[in-house]
Order: sequence, then C-alpha cells, then structure tokens
Amino acid sequence: MKLILTADVDNLGAPGDTVEVKDGYGRNYLLPRGLAIVASRGAQKQVEGIRRAQDARKVRNLDHANELKQAIEGLEAVALSVKTAGTGKLFGSVTQADVAAAIKSAGGPVVDKRSIELPKSHIKSTGKHGVVVHLHPDVVAKFDLQVAAN
Repeated sequence: MKLILTADVDNLGAPGDTVEVKDGYGRNYLLPRGLAIVASRGAQKQVEGIRRAQDARKVRNLDHANELKQAIEGLEAVALSVKTAGTGKLFGSVTQADVAAAIKSAGGPVVDKRSIELPKSHIKSTGKHGVVVHLHPDVVAKFDLQVAAN
C-alpha cells in the first residue's frame, strides 16, 4: 500500500515522505491515527503544503538558530491569560502549544511546540515561569512567561 506520511513515524519516515507499507499496517495503524493519507494526485499537492509548513518551522542552521534566540529573548512581555480559580490555580494547564502561541502573539517567531521545555510538564498556577526553547543542539533560548488570571 502506498501512503504519504502526515506526521513523523519512527523507523518509517518524516512528514511528506511517500512510503510503501503492508496493507494491514497502513489500514489498521497509520490511516486511523491520521499519520498518513493514501497516495494520489491530489495528495501530492497536500504533501507540498506539508513540506512548506515544515520548512517554515525548521531551524536551518546555527546562524538562523541564533537569530531566533535573539528574537525570542528580545520579546518584552510574553503573557498568557487563562481561567483560574480564586486561589490562583488554573482550571486546566498551560502546555507547550499554548506557549508557542503566546510567543507568536507577542511578535516572536513561529516555534515548534516540541522544542519548548516547561519548568514541569505543565504549568498549573499563575505567576512568572521560566521557559526554555531548544532551537538547535547548541542554541537554547530562555525567557519568562507571565501567566495571568483571565
């Protein structure tokens, strides 16, 4: 079965790759989980869109990573407003995706959520929290995220 991957699959390929897999693996695992689509002419156009989006998020080299670091650390205020209880605890939690959206809305670059490291796995209280973004194996950006009550 010929499929086009839409997400990173271990030991198989990256998004946009066209792969040949056994029918059962494709039908029972990859397709239901949205990790792949059936290869067709229309799907090839989707692949181009996936690759463009992936290239926009990818850090090209060490110089580019340093530019992104300067842009992130140069942001004046990265803030996120969330719903809270009266005690300052959140009703949910702040995740890496929320932080990536906050960086973008503060005027920063688009950052892959998988490269963001929170102080714990999730932030569950208001206040100032230190966040680390791994842009490159040699480049790490650090900034403070202000979580405020909504």
